[in-house]
Amino acid sequence: MRFSERQGFVAPRNALQLESMDGELRTSLWNVVQEVLWSSHESRSSYSYTTHSNLYELIRLYWRDYFKIPTNDIPEYIQRTVDAVRTAFFEFEWYETYDFIEFTSSILGRSRPRFIHACNEVLGREMSGYRLVDTQIVPISSSSELEAIEEAIGITNGLAGANAHLKRALELLSDRKSPDYRNSIKESISAVEAVAQAITGDQSATLGAALKEISTKAPMHPALNKSLSSLYGYTSDSDGIRHALLEESGLDFVDAKFMLTACAAFVNYMLGKSAQTDS
Repeated sequence: MRFSERQGFVAPRNALQLESMDGELRTSLWNVVQEVLWSSHESRSSYSYTTHSNLYELIRLYWRDYFKIPTNDIPEYIQRTVDAVRTAFFEFEWYETYDFIEFTSSILGRSRPRFIHACNEVLGREMSGYRLVDTQIVPISSSSELEAIEEAIGITNGLAGANAHLKRALELLSDRKSPDYRNSIKESISAVEAVAQAITGDQSATLGAALKEISTKAPMHPALNKSLSSLYGYTSDSDGIRHALLEESGLDFVDAKFMLTACAAFVNYMLGKSAQTDS
């Protein structure tokens, strides 16, 4: 807290920014884009032509896929290009700013982890109601829940099916215009099944089979086994439990977030235990 806030000269912010974005938050996010992206500009010539920049491919993606304007309208010089993006950024509606941050994260390569970390530092400091997870801006949750989801997305990089299901579940949950909680839950469940199939090497394997295989090699505490079995009840097709769950008309953000977090934690646990039994 600043001196002026501690001494009562300025009122500190005490509410999350949910459907708005003040100037400090917007400027701080732009500074992250500036520091991570634009400051890495290098040119193949002594002139700062946009087409000669190492960032040209990213710039082209902005014009073609984000702004959706002709790529031959990209300014000739890199500084004019950056200025054009900056002008648009500061004219965005609050939700369009988050769209831009998501898109930027999606097109970054090795600098993505740094970008995500820097964005989340800003979002936390400026009391935004959102955080950046991989390439999605999601409503704020506890740090442990976010960490579980991030870890699951990272640990399943080599498991295309499970990884795609987790990312899709997150995308459907965090859609600010039209969230789809039912299908988010479905994708979360599918991620768990995909991991179960990878562990057993059987494309028709159920979660129960994977748990049984893991427990024969690494004994499980009875209480933990019971809780995992309970989640298995939700993720199983037996007795129409899944069908009944997905047909429930009152499914909301809390339900979908719980299932994504629970399934992400389950994925982390299963893959961690599986790695122990294989070593």
